[in-house]
Amino acid sequence: MFELKDVSKTFTLHNQGGAVIEVMSGASLSVRPGECVALTGASGAGKSTLMRMLYGNYRAQHGVISVDGVNIVQAAPREVIRLRREVLGYVSQFLRVVPRVPTLNVVAEPLLALGVPTPEAKERAADLLARLNIPKPLWALSPTTFSGGEQQRVNIARGFAHSFPALLLDEPTASLDATNRAVVLDLIQEAKARGAAIIGIFHDEAARAQVCDQEIDVTGFAPSQAA
Repeated sequence: MFELKDVSKTFTLHNQGGAVIEVMSGASLSVRPGECVALTGASGAGKSTLMRMLYGNYRAQHGVISVDGVNIVQAAPREVIRLRREVLGYVSQFLRVVPRVPTLNVVAEPLLALGVPTPEAKERAADLLARLNIPKPLWALSPTTFSGGEQQRVNIARGFAHSFPALLLDEPTASLDATNRAVVLDLIQEAKARGAAIIGIFHDEAARAQVCDQEIDVTGFAPSQAA
């Protein structure tokens, strides 16, 4: 489902005379359906950069990033948008939504975008919000007013609303209490069981040990380490 081959990435610092910084070289990995892979490495090693390339926010300078057979490095923007709608889910650390949209609609939106009938989409959203212990009176309010932990749980519910074949998870258990942490880990296990391929950043070592099948240290993709 995920296939990276010899991926490299540079950044051009336009405010510093156009200096080019090489941040990644020779990155290769493969993630099969039903497998969860953790990206590890010290802060600044390139975990978030790699995740953003996988999602198409950053364009690689070289190599292949294949998601469900589509090479994101060369894909047209509309093809990347289609992948995000149908195939590739992303749970980031930060909730970004239009203000004043009710929480129930925020979570249901990925399903509505696929043409799922509104009652069915909202029922799935309600199930996830209840499971993640978001009080029902809050469902009609915008999540922009919620606490950080509540926003994180809304973001997780939104990311798991559709049964994406591929998932990117950025610290999905960070700052969660034990009860909600357990719910998120169950959701990840359920996604694996239905065949989702998952790549995640997990600083929570116990969570990593519970749901991940292998770990890849991105330090090995640093330019000085590339073959």
